[in-house]
Amino acid sequence: MSSHLGSSETPSSKRNERMKGPGEDVHGRTKILEREDIWYSPVHICLLIFSTVLSRIHPILVDIQDVNHLVWVLQGQTLTAVPRKDQMDPVTVTLISCKYTETLEKGRGNPVYLGLKEPELCLFCTKVKGQPVLQLQEQNIMDLYHQTEPVKPFLFYHDQKGRASSFESVAFPGWFIGSCSNGSCPVIITQELGKIYTTDFGFTVLQA
Repeated sequence: MSSHLGSSETPSSKRNERMKGPGEDVHGRTKILEREDIWYSPVHICLLIFSTVLSRIHPILVDIQDVNHLVWVLQGQTLTAVPRKDQMDPVTVTLISCKYTETLEKGRGNPVYLGLKEPELCLFCTKVKGQPVLQLQEQNIMDLYHQTEPVKPFLFYHDQKGRASSFESVAFPGWFIGSCSNGSCPVIITQELGKIYTTDFGFTVLQA
């Protein structure tokens, strides 16, 4: 008696039958998501995932202080380093990496934009009377992030060694964000490393 009795299948039909893959229906259609009678193709799913990832891109929020435990506060329109005290409200710093780094120097650190959460300001470097200076400008940090090329005046090379971080101006290489050792002085950019000004900072991540 044949072992195939009562079966209409033949060996050739078994060979031609394609196994149903994961996420497929009986007709071989890709079934990624199904809601009522709506079918989503793989292309649609990729677009949905991509848009979701983009919507989650945001700056890291950090609290910065230097090795002398001086924190940044905003006094008027001036960013100032002062000793941390009770009832003090240091600024929350926003930090996000530059997307397009091909034209920037390699090996100096991670190029980042720096700003303040409230009020919405960004740090940038310019020249005043021939001298590089650090200033604040009303600017949305995400607008800088979405530019199609690096906005160098607003960029800093973030170099981290252990717990110490330094921020070197991309527009003015060799000039670093610094604060005076005794405090109550404006945050500046300086070439005087390890002398009058401190250029090593630590930061606590408040929101990643």
